[in-house]
Amino acid sequence: MPCQIILQNKIERLYEQGERIIQNGGHHSFFYKNFSPMKLKMKTKNLNIPAKNILLGLLVIIMIFSFQSCSTKVAFQNSSVVPGADGFVKVKKDNNSNYAIRIELSNLADPNRLEPTKKAYVVWMETSSEATKNIGRINSSTGLLSKRMKANFETVSSIKPTKIFITAEDDAAIQYPGNQVILSTNSF
Repeated sequence: MPCQIILQNKIERLYEQGERIIQNGGHHSFFYKNFSPMKLKMKTKNLNIPAKNILLGLLVIIMIFSFQSCSTKVAFQNSSVVPGADGFVKVKKDNNSNYAIRIELSNLADPNRLEPTKKAYVVWMETSSEATKNIGRINSSTGLLSKRMKANFETVSSIKPTKIFITAEDDAAIQYPGNQVILSTNSF
């Protein structure tokens, strides 16, 4: 036991002072000759810059796909009824296996400015298993600092939508869509 304490104290002093101590003879000389602190340097290998950039790029791509795989974002097609209107639909599956549907629109004219005039914009959802369903009314309004008409709409569905479209209607509670389709997505 005392030999270990003496050896430990010598090793600590060796590290503190940074000098080489070589004992003549004895079983400790091999240790000091071959494993002195000056020889115990860790060899590291640096990756070259192109390899680092490739690894970083792959990591970024994986992160982007993992975040985007959770939701689907689909743009509306150009409208012949309201040519300036544009926007997108974002569908995201939540933890309860429901689908959160979010719509953002801009430049959507007031429905009473259409020809023929209407009273409301109604959002419709098509699914693979059910008929077309009225999922709500969307209202357009101007922003506080902008005259541009904007509209937002959010709802939740237990069925995955395959297509979303918006019609102009006289009654927002209508059960079947009319003929005046304002905006529509492709199937997704």
